[in-house]
Amino acid sequence: VQLQAFGGGLVQAGGSLRLSCAASGRTFSRYGMGWFRQAPGKERECVAAIKWGGSGTYYADSVKGRFTISRDNAKNTVYLQMNSLKPEDTAVYHCAASSHLISTTMRLEGAFDYWGQGTQVTVSS
Repeated sequence: VQLQAFGGGLVQAGGSLRLSCAASGRTFSRYGMGWFRQAPGKERECVAAIKWGGSGTYYADSVKGRFTISRDNAKNTVYLQMNSLKPEDTAVYHCAASSHLISTTMRLEGAFDYWGQGTQVTVSS
């Protein structure tokens, strides 16, 4: 599976962005997907993840109520809608795919097999 993320940019605090991650391969619908971010000097963290069927999702506490992960299996694409952005959301965002995502591991880097290149999100105050 090859992943390509895009949609990052510079936005003012309180604004919105939608990240997209396009996946290659005919079996996209069978993969769990996640969005991770890494800010300078900080560890990479999972902000959101979604199971292959879309029925199960995970959100980090810091983004609950502001970010929404969704997927369109017909388009082999997963999205991250980010609203009410804050300066602390500034980071490089990566999408990732997992062939064995389950509820207890959705937030873990080790659960994901494939990674896309990052897209920079910068939120100005």
